[in-house]
Amino acid sequence: MTKLYSLPLCLFLFFCSFSALSQHSVEGRTLDASGEPVAFANVILLNAQDSTTVYRGAVSSEDGRFSLKSVTEDNYLLKISFVGFEDLLQRIEVTGNKQLGDITLNENTATLNEVSINYKNPSVKREVDRLVFSVENTTLSTGSSWDILKKTPGVILSGNSLMVRNQSVQVYINDRKVQLTASELQTLLENYSAENIKSIEVITTPPSRYDAEGGAILNIVTTKSIAPGYKGNINGAWTQAIYPKFQVGTSHYYKTDKLNLFGNYTNSTRKEYKEDDSYINFRDGADNIGNRWETNFDRTTQSNAHNANILLDYNFDDNNILNFSSNLTYSPNETFNNNVFTRVYEMNEEVENLITKSELEEDVSNVAFDLEFKHLLDKPGAQVSTKAHYTRYDHDREQGINTSIVDLDATTSNYAFTTEAQQGIEIFTGQLDFITPIGSTSFESGIKASVITSESGIDYFRMAPHSSTYIFDEDQSDNFLYDENIYAAYFSLATDWEKWSIKGGLRGEYTDRTGDSRSMEQIDIREYFELFPTFYLQHSFNDNHSLTFDYSRRIQRPRYESLNPFRYYLTEFDYNSGNPSLEASISNNFTLSYALKNEYFFDLYYRDSGETPQTLSFQDNEQMLIRRVSMNLLESKSVGIDITHGRSVANWWYAYAYVSLFNEERTFVAIESGDVPVTLEIDGFYGSLYNNIIISKDGTLTGELSLTYVSDWLSGSYKMDPMTTLSLGLRKTLWNNRAEVSVNVEDLLDETNTWLKSRYLNQDNGYYPRPETRYLRVGFKYNFGNFRLSDNQRAIEAAERDRI
Repeated sequence: MTKLYSLPLCLFLFFCSFSALSQHSVEGRTLDASGEPVAFANVILLNAQDSTTVYRGAVSSEDGRFSLKSVTEDNYLLKISFVGFEDLLQRIEVTGNKQLGDITLNENTATLNEVSINYKNPSVKREVDRLVFSVENTTLSTGSSWDILKKTPGVILSGNSLMVRNQSVQVYINDRKVQLTASELQTLLENYSAENIKSIEVITTPPSRYDAEGGAILNIVTTKSIAPGYKGNINGAWTQAIYPKFQVGTSHYYKTDKLNLFGNYTNSTRKEYKEDDSYINFRDGADNIGNRWETNFDRTTQSNAHNANILLDYNFDDNNILNFSSNLTYSPNETFNNNVFTRVYEMNEEVENLITKSELEEDVSNVAFDLEFKHLLDKPGAQVSTKAHYTRYDHDREQGINTSIVDLDATTSNYAFTTEAQQGIEIFTGQLDFITPIGSTSFESGIKASVITSESGIDYFRMAPHSSTYIFDEDQSDNFLYDENIYAAYFSLATDWEKWSIKGGLRGEYTDRTGDSRSMEQIDIREYFELFPTFYLQHSFNDNHSLTFDYSRRIQRPRYESLNPFRYYLTEFDYNSGNPSLEASISNNFTLSYALKNEYFFDLYYRDSGETPQTLSFQDNEQMLIRRVSMNLLESKSVGIDITHGRSVANWWYAYAYVSLFNEERTFVAIESGDVPVTLEIDGFYGSLYNNIIISKDGTLTGELSLTYVSDWLSGSYKMDPMTTLSLGLRKTLWNNRAEVSVNVEDLLDETNTWLKSRYLNQDNGYYPRPETRYLRVGFKYNFGNFRLSDNQRAIEAAERDRI
């Protein structure tokens, strides 16, 4: 690995040698017409050449004074703005330290003469390597970050998982990967206010600076108020589905000249109900139905989850910044009570009943820490940063199952067993990145190391015949150890000229992994090195038309829980199991995109995902059981066209539509059908329409209406029937935006849940899951402290981030 480290290190030492330019300061004081100081006004220096690029920014103190430091000699435009005052523009020349004296701001007499709506509508912009959905200070800025992600163009919500182009996504916050499960991520973002979000970046083809693993990336770019002060809120939500659910939380934000500190805590108490109907037609060698099982399953889940987050930014000076973030999720004593009733038919006559009761108890904790130090070099646009990450995940589970087999013409027999399982995962990562302009070209490079260790075990105890004593079953018990080390290095170049933009990069990753199953006496060792190129080319014909082509090579590694060979039982005849022999798969992704007026977007894509790890279901017609197994596909392909359009229908109505026409094809080995290859293929349609409406003239009452339709879908080895989801939401702000009340109704038509069926060769089974997708949620949030801080600072923060 020495060669991989040497290139970024040499480049870093070379580009650190640039000399500093002469630096000066610009100082003054902001006053209103009566001579009173204007505190927290935005003060920005714009480059005079284009009048838009921000060079420096500051905010006036409580006595109205401001100071812009480290200013090089040049001509600038000084812009000062504050809510309720007209923007001030003034050309200045800096040849040394400059004293501007008192500057008077004129009140904006047009503001609130009648009714003023202080929101704008969201916008979408196509960049060379991503789609940017800008939501800062828009009609979407109320509510939660989770709400915004669900409404981002191209994002699909499947259950609790976010998807783009039929693949799961990775979520980043300010380019930091969020190491949380899907449910933990939802809890975090539901309690992170939407007013903190500047934009959502949809990166379908991630550049080489990101890990090569996974599919698309959703990067949440936040706004950070730079006005000193404190603000906070308390919030709560009541959700009524079949059972009521409660959530309470509090968030706090504190800012000084050097420190940004954000913390929040959420407690979620939930009782959830899920009911499934399923069938299995067990077929003989002549494809005749021998037995038919019809099953009704219900599960009641109770949980009390705690989630806490801390985000800290500390600016030592203009060039040195420290970022720290942490997340703690703890869910003790989560219980699952399962009841399964199965009717067994022979020749259409009911002959037997299977009655299973299962109790499961889990303790789950997930702790993550991120630390980043960023140094801005003297050369504008150049910086070096180092990052470290640590995750500790623990999962303890106890399960007890009791099954009664009732022969309708004879006797009843009972079977019972218990399991005790534990899993602990630790993840360490370290990363060094370097960015610098080389003339008109932007250059990035970096190195990264990841060390993952996982240790899990299960003890299986079976009830002895004609006894209430449980006996340890060594064949079903196991200990599994998994270690994975990944070392990576990358570089990328990007440049613009005339109407063209081009970006390309290369990432190399070396993986060393070992899986050790003690009971199977099987040690699986794999080492491999792969290169992952990325390429983007964009041509802007004019302001209304642009065409983009991109390509990337990616890798999909098995999830740790999928490698675990243990079994999770629904009944003795229905279970899930992992596979320590799973392999990583390589995908190749191509996209051709056309943008019209930055309102209409057309994406034609092709994806060859190769031997992607999947969870597939198989019925054993001889043993009469069904199992879900993690295994690699033989082949997986997808082709489709996505069409996105968002616009302001009126100044009070914003709408966007997303339509996807696609073909999905996957081939796998049918392990219960003679190990022959089987191909499943669908032609699907996905469509969604979202509307955000300002109902009241003062903008304090807004409404949302969304409709989603899916014609067909592949889920593992199942084909999903069509589904429709209609949702409605209302949000009202009170007491001059001090408080907020929201009401949401999900799945109004009760058409979200649908059948999933598997029918090929000798396989014939299906199920109809019915979780609580239909519910009413009422939320309340109360803001305290100087909760208007961010509203006064949005413009400068957006510009300040652009100059970094």
